[in-house]
Amino acid sequence: MSKRIAIIGAGWAGLAAAVEATSAGHTVTVFETAHTLGGRARAVQAMRADGTPITLDSGQHIMIGAYAQTLRLMREVGIDIDQALLRTPLAMVFPDGNGLRLPKLPAPIDALVGILRVRGWSWRDKFALLRVAIGWQRTGFQCDAALSVAELCASLTPRVRDEMIDPLCVSALNTPTAQASGQVFLRVLRDAMFGTSGGSNLLLPRQDLGALFPDAAARWIGERGGRIAVGHRAQAIAPTADGWQVDGEGFDAVLLACPPGEAARLVEGSGVGNTAWCAQARALRFEAIATIYLEGGHRLPEPMLALHSTPDAPAQFVFDRSQLCGDAGVWAMVVSASETERAKLEAQVCAQATTQLACVEPRVLQTVIDKRATFACTPGLQRPPMAIAPGLIACGDYVEGPYPATLEGAVLAAIAAVSAS
Repeated sequence: MSKRIAIIGAGWAGLAAAVEATSAGHTVTVFETAHTLGGRARAVQAMRADGTPITLDSGQHIMIGAYAQTLRLMREVGIDIDQALLRTPLAMVFPDGNGLRLPKLPAPIDALVGILRVRGWSWRDKFALLRVAIGWQRTGFQCDAALSVAELCASLTPRVRDEMIDPLCVSALNTPTAQASGQVFLRVLRDAMFGTSGGSNLLLPRQDLGALFPDAAARWIGERGGRIAVGHRAQAIAPTADGWQVDGEGFDAVLLACPPGEAARLVEGSGVGNTAWCAQARALRFEAIATIYLEGGHRLPEPMLALHSTPDAPAQFVFDRSQLCGDAGVWAMVVSASETERAKLEAQVCAQATTQLACVEPRVLQTVIDKRATFACTPGLQRPPMAIAPGLIACGDYVEGPYPATLEGAVLAAIAAVSAS
């Protein structure tokens, strides 16, 4: 039966829910406070030093081959995946050429061969990782929910922890290993490195994040009778005898695809009385991600390189946007779990670009700091459930589930929310 569904929020979760609901024959209205679609993964406009306009992103994102549902929805709205994304085998290579690079082989053979071939590691490093990885496979990639990633990986050598575990953890969970959930980390490893063939492939955006999905999704939804109301912050939701109202407009169901604090505000004002859900949503702690775009960079040996990160050299990865988007001389330096104030962070990253990447004169083009980029994915974290009240569903990467705050996590939550509505 066709329903009228309101979706509050036009980030990737909200737009994925709108596409999924439209495909199922429902009529959707999406309410979005901002005038730009995409939420935390959107295009931003900037200006080069010479006055030339340039389109950047709210943060440099990585996708992987295991993002099956995200890729499916991108194809559904007309995105040519091969044109939009650069697919490469997983590589966590440092500027000196050392590091992990997986070959083009079926999983999990690619991971095993890749570990044995890591440049710069001793045989002790490699066998320690293989021994631990085999143990994870034997336990079905399960561990005590109270374990942190640091505790989970304590038996690995310092080099393996520094050059593989730490950057993988901070890129996937945006939480330092000492505070990150070991169980969620294992789930990511299982699906990416030890799951389906190609699941570990890096998918690097060749175009801005708006063009990658949100803009195409909005056009696709509009062509099928859906409505996207940008610049409209939903003020109130309320249950009715046969459904829900959003700012006085009637719907059969409401999906809350906005940030958890905003969702809690709407739930508290609705009168449904689910104080436990609101308390869980408001209790979530967040981690920041900073992306510092630099001008003056030369062509790097890879589109993406891992960096040696320290408190004074905080970036974990650099992306050469000339090889991705054609932005000549532009690098994106990414600092996950960032806590440093802007001016100091920019100075540190410029110095890091000089010392680790031999950039002669790096200049800050744009700095984007998202202070609430992801929830802190800590051991035993109690995330809010999807169901709030009959016909009222939470839809976002923060809801109860096995994945951290990723684009695929947002899309999976959206699909589940539509099914439950």
